[in-house]
Amino acid sequence: MSPRNPNMESSVYEGSDGWRHGRVTMGVKDDGSPDRRHRRARTEPEVRRKVRELENLRDKGRAPKAGRKPTVEQWMTTYLTDIASLKLKPRSLDDYWSKTRNDIVPGVGKHRLDKLQPEHLERMYRRMLDAGHAPSHVLKVHRILSRALKIAHRRRIIAENVATLVDPPTVDETEANPFTIEEAKAFLKAAAKRPTFMRWVVGVGTGFRPGETLRFRWPYVDLDNGLFHPKWQLQRLTWRHGCKNPHACGQRLHRFELCPPDCARHENYKRGCPKPCPRDCTKHASTCPERKGGGLVFTRPKTKKSTEPVPIPPPFIPYLREHKKEQEAMKAAAGDAWQEHNVVFSRPDGSPIDPHDDWEEFKELLEESGIADRRLYDGSRHTAGTTLNELGVDMPTIMEILRHTQITQTRRYVKGRSHLSKDAMRRMGDTFMPDPERAQEPATETRTETVDRRAARAQRRRRIR
Repeated sequence: MSPRNPNMESSVYEGSDGWRHGRVTMGVKDDGSPDRRHRRARTEPEVRRKVRELENLRDKGRAPKAGRKPTVEQWMTTYLTDIASLKLKPRSLDDYWSKTRNDIVPGVGKHRLDKLQPEHLERMYRRMLDAGHAPSHVLKVHRILSRALKIAHRRRIIAENVATLVDPPTVDETEANPFTIEEAKAFLKAAAKRPTFMRWVVGVGTGFRPGETLRFRWPYVDLDNGLFHPKWQLQRLTWRHGCKNPHACGQRLHRFELCPPDCARHENYKRGCPKPCPRDCTKHASTCPERKGGGLVFTRPKTKKSTEPVPIPPPFIPYLREHKKEQEAMKAAAGDAWQEHNVVFSRPDGSPIDPHDDWEEFKELLEESGIADRRLYDGSRHTAGTTLNELGVDMPTIMEILRHTQITQTRRYVKGRSHLSKDAMRRMGDTFMPDPERAQEPATETRTETVDRRAARAQRRRRIR
């Protein structure tokens, strides 16, 4: 008989180097050649254990592909460039790239995918928390990395997604802080002094997202039927290089040294001096002559539910018509300087309002109206949901107005009010334990008649006996 092993059977032997070697046939490679994997150990039991592990992965169809595995940095670049870009919205993709460059690559980027361990991720998360990052930020980084490793596991580049073995930080849900009805009126009273008054009326009174409010275009506002059609949203996206050599393109803006303690160049920066550039920096795409994909951009909403029409409150319609006439007068006065975008809320030259300028104006209005600082979402979307609830609107209807896909999401946008709770508990108490003052009310005519009828009935019963 031939000493040759049958097909797909592994072989274990002692090499001339003193090591025990194992060869496992996994199948064929992409080019059609045999895929033979190698394992080695000092002892035969150890190498046989490694061979059995590889055979089990092969038999279960979970064996990783042949070849040298990419590093985390290489795989994240491939994932974001070729895979995630086909599915994610531009703003989400920018956020993925930002967290990959600033957190994932510096933390675990040099590890090979197949050598990455849960302890590496746990140490990275700990360093991020110690550096002052919020737990919600660390959780988002964990989810991005876990998704990328899930795709690598699905494609058999790695045998296991180690991110599933790690417990990310717990995040406390941010509590909503909407306006009360009195605060909302004070806020709109302060906004009435500005040309952007109707922008804030629509934002507070309809519950649209800030980006949705700023991107409203007149063709999608049906004043005759009283409907908003939210088909677009306005977002600021990060510029990307269109040239072939991004590093050389931003050469004059590269800064590799830390700023001095008394730096005056960045004294107006809210987050302090920016970090130095890496040696192979490819940033500064905003100055690229062939830049693409950035700036203020009209994009489609995330979900189909977000594009459903929303009724316009009837009292708003006359004011919107007047606002349109004023905008047409501005257009005639601007002449050739007018930039036609058909937006409902625009700058004096017709261009869309920048979301950052909109946020700053919101903060100014809070200060002018004497309202405590809060998020823009609290003063618009959360306020609308909570006010509708106070007016007695049922939760499914609020869900339709806010265009949520799940009612649990709507409940997070509606905050209970203490005075409503007190009134509800007062009515509960009156149901089971009536107020003593009400129980001691004087006898009424009806009660007297009832007693008389009872006595008459008793007298008739005695006569019958």
